[in-house]
Amino acid sequence: MKKAIVLLSGGLDSATTLAIARGQGFRCYALSIDYGQRHFAELNAAQKIAQSLDSHKHQIIKLDLTAFGGSALTDQSIKVPTSGENPGIPVTYVPARNTIMLSLALAWAETLDCQDIFTGVNAVDYSGYPDCRTEYIQAFGIMANLATKASVEGKQLTIHTPLMLLSKQQIIQTGLALGVDYSLTVSCYQADEAGQACGVCDSCRIRKAGFKAANIPDPTAYKAN
Repeated sequence: MKKAIVLLSGGLDSATTLAIARGQGFRCYALSIDYGQRHFAELNAAQKIAQSLDSHKHQIIKLDLTAFGGSALTDQSIKVPTSGENPGIPVTYVPARNTIMLSLALAWAETLDCQDIFTGVNAVDYSGYPDCRTEYIQAFGIMANLATKASVEGKQLTIHTPLMLLSKQQIIQTGLALGVDYSLTVSCYQADEAGQACGVCDSCRIRKAGFKAANIPDPTAYKAN
């Protein structure tokens, strides 16, 4: 059985990506990063998802990005926007987050003699982050195949982005067909310790709209207003 590293945040997209990798016959090694994010509850969700989708192993790495700040997710002094989408890249963008996460996935892949990495980046229903675009993933793939011992020895790495061009509705429908329990996932940027979502941040709005478009009851636990 081929091995794959799957970046697993604990949210809807990464859970679906894990299910897709498993459905394609990969032995999945799930990787989550504790980077000091405001929505720490997603890491608890990631553990539950990894277990429910039969990950071979789930690794959580601690890497404190609050030392840099610069994002509403890593700096408590910056408020998470709740007024809907605005022009430009939102303050919930974490500088270099996907580059850091993919680099860690690449390192683990080398130690496991693994040539496949899955990530749930999406360029359709998303918040406009620059490191969620196809051209970014392609560029990282080129770099990865220049920078590793494995690639020098002729083992080419592939970065899989199965959700890149799917709408949130399509992602949800795909995941349900593969057995994802979305009640386990946490997408909210400011979920409480119990994993209850605020219902008004960008991530919550996009998630809500996806379930509505799919005509599927939203299993998200929301905070009482």
